[in-house]
Amino acid sequence: MGLDLGQFRPLYPLKMTTPSRPARFWTLSILAGAALITYLFATAPKSLSDSEGAKPSMSTQEAFKLMALENDHTRTLFTQAIVGQGKKRGLVFDENWADDDIHAGPLPALFLRGVALTLSESEVPLRLFLGSDFPIESNNLLKGHQAEAFLAMKASRQAQHFRDAESGEFVSMFPDYASATACVSCHNEHINSPKTDWALGDMMGATTWAYPSDSITSDEFIAMLKTYREGVAMVWDKYIDELQHLDEDKQPEIGHQWPEEGLFIPNKKTLRDSIDKLVGPELLAEFMSQVDKQ
Repeated sequence: MGLDLGQFRPLYPLKMTTPSRPARFWTLSILAGAALITYLFATAPKSLSDSEGAKPSMSTQEAFKLMALENDHTRTLFTQAIVGQGKKRGLVFDENWADDDIHAGPLPALFLRGVALTLSESEVPLRLFLGSDFPIESNNLLKGHQAEAFLAMKASRQAQHFRDAESGEFVSMFPDYASATACVSCHNEHINSPKTDWALGDMMGATTWAYPSDSITSDEFIAMLKTYREGVAMVWDKYIDELQHLDEDKQPEIGHQWPEEGLFIPNKKTLRDSIDKLVGPELLAEFMSQVDKQ
C-alpha cells in the first residue's frame, strides 16, 4: 500500500463515520496474531492460543488505552528526539513537507496524520484523529459531542469514553499535551494560530480513537497495533526519502545514532527498537492483565 504525500493536505480530522470494510478484515485479525511484534507474545501463556478456538477479549475502551499508550510514546519520541533535537542540527520540519519543492520532515501533528491516513485506508475499522479547541486549521476544531467531551476532559484531566450518536462508533478521547518546546514554539509563532501563549504541559487538544464495536478479541487488538505500527513505518520511510533530496552537506547520516549526537537520523529499525524499549514492558503488562481477566 503506497502512501501519497499529497494526501497529508489539508489538515482536517478524519470523519468519525463507519466505513464499509471487506470481510477480509476478520481474516487479517486472525493472521495478525501470528505476526505480532516478538516482544508482545514472547512471554504470553499458552492459553492465548486456545486449542478450542475461543479468543480472549477486552473492552474497546481498554484496547484504546493500550493504543493511546503506544501512540503517546511514539509521538513524544518523535517530537523531542527527532524534531526538537533535529532542529538544533539544522534539520527542517515544515507543515508543507508534502510539497514537491520542499524537502523537510513532518511536524508532529502531520506525523500523526500520516499514521491516521494509513489506518483509514486499512481493513482494520479503527479511526484516529487529532482535534483542538484552538486549532491552527479551522477544520480541526472540535465540535458537538466531541467539544463537550473535550471540555469535560480539560476540567477532569481524565480521558473520555462514549458512543457517538451519529456514527454508532465507540470513542475514546485522550488528552494531547504540549510535551516539548518544539510544540509550544511552533503553535505560538504560527501565523494562523488563534492562541499564542501556549506553555509546556498545556492540554493542546485531544487524540481520539473510534471503533464500531464495544469489545474486541486479542487478535483484533493485535491487528490494530500492527496497522498503527505499519503507519509509523510508512511515514518514517517517506521522511527518510525526503532527506535524500537535501544538499549533500546537509544530509544526516542514517543509521543507529540520533540527532542529539550530531547530524544523524535513526534508521527505521533503530526507531522501532527505541519505541519498543519505551513502551514494550508496560504495553505487554497491560495487555496480559486484560487477557487474564477473561
